[in-house]
Amino acid sequence: MSEGRRVVVTGTGAVTPLGLTAPETWEALLAGRSGIGPITAFDPARLESRIAGEVKGFDASGVMDRKEIRRNDRTTQMALVAIAEALADAGLPDTLPEELALETGIVIGSGLGGAGTLIEQISLNATRGPERLSPFFIPAAIGNIASGVAAMRFNAKGPNFAAVSACASGGHAIGEAAEMILRGDATMMLAGGAEATVYEATVGGFAAMRALSTRNDDPTAASRPWDRGRDGFVLAEGSAMLVLEEAAAAEARGARILGEIAGYGASADASHITLPAPGGAGALRAARRALQKAGVAADAIDLVLAHATSTPGGDMEELAAIRTLLGDHGPATSISALKSAVGHTLGAAGAIAAVAALHAIRDGRIPPTLNLTDPEPEVGDLDLTPLVARSRTVDVALVNAFGFGGQNSAIVIRRWAGR
Repeated sequence: MSEGRRVVVTGTGAVTPLGLTAPETWEALLAGRSGIGPITAFDPARLESRIAGEVKGFDASGVMDRKEIRRNDRTTQMALVAIAEALADAGLPDTLPEELALETGIVIGSGLGGAGTLIEQISLNATRGPERLSPFFIPAAIGNIASGVAAMRFNAKGPNFAAVSACASGGHAIGEAAEMILRGDATMMLAGGAEATVYEATVGGFAAMRALSTRNDDPTAASRPWDRGRDGFVLAEGSAMLVLEEAAAAEARGARILGEIAGYGASADASHITLPAPGGAGALRAARRALQKAGVAADAIDLVLAHATSTPGGDMEELAAIRTLLGDHGPATSISALKSAVGHTLGAAGAIAAVAALHAIRDGRIPPTLNLTDPEPEVGDLDLTPLVARSRTVDVALVNAFGFGGQNSAIVIRRWAGR
């Protein structure tokens, strides 16, 4: 660990069902718009759940040529578009100069990687034989390829790998990238999550687990965290990326600093393959570790961006962890569930929430939890920001992201007040 190093965010980018950029997504979140609707990417007639959060009008041609688009999965394409936006937002070129390239790494989280390519090519193998498989099948499908392709596209030659921890992947990617800067392995990191899984097989797979909402007749009301009427999450796609920099280096180049990655915690439930540990014990450990590393007390948290997927069990266990963490400060803290508007983007979810946290710190606005009209009794006096956005000063935000397998990440993002 290099003494005195701190990690700041200087750029954000996002591609979500609410917009093709981070500002578009943020504006839609504050307006209380939903990105969930009937599936249009394929005919969902055979599925029990026929709704999703699709990214409409997505076009990667601004960062990839036609040949590169054909050879890369939609997950990779979304990751590159979000990184390009984040670099521009940070005032950096889209091809890093050599000196900076050697000090810049990439960590991209994705739960399923190139799922679309995998589904397409396995189907092709079954119907037309292995001789018809694409030579780009494996390179486009493997989970680390978005990070590798991004390094080639943007000339980043530092540490490079993928975080794969299901729906915690984006949170882990940002946290681990920040740790690399803190220990002196990089000066800059491009980090976040990407996921494109709106396909019949993947929607059908989650539906087989009884994990998805079947409110097909009212898609915008389907994702309803902490509401007694919730019946599962809504699958979604998207990507979000951050430019992380060592603070002194960012200040030296005159960068605009959006906030600080002040602390990161990770834990395992070691409890159940899909359900969180009772009382959200693993989530609580991750959050406490993040706060400890940040040197921040729980009563300093202004905003919690919860994982809150809209599942019957998961929402309440996380809420129990939040209540335990915050203690008497609980009612004074704003809590919000972005998946009520975006849907569940799996490995991108934690990164999208991190982008929202940074915007909340900048603007003093809390995005609402949509569809929370009949909260569970356990909600009690906690402020879950129901239905409409709120205004308040946000100096410290906690971002939760949890994954199947019991893997938890927590990130503390703090307003930058200088060193």
